Amino acid sequence: GMSFENLKAGIDLLMQEIVERPEDAHVLQEQLREKLAEMRDLGLPLPEDLEKLEKFLEEQEEGGPDFDNMPV
Repeated sequence: GMSFENLKAGIDLLMQEIVERPEDAHVLQEQLREKLAEMRDLGLPLPEDLEKLEKFLEEQEEGGPDFDNMPV
């Protein structure tokens, strides 16, 4: 299975890609949410920054604030 380190590394990579490819942000955000959900399913602790990120992504889905306000 995926270890915490693997998932966290994947998340970091996705966040980097979102910054570099804003035009693909919605696709990448979806992948991010899946990774975060996967961490939860595995019972892995979500670091505070990732919990904030997850909330942010949910707000995005609801047409919330702009991507410029992304907590990093």
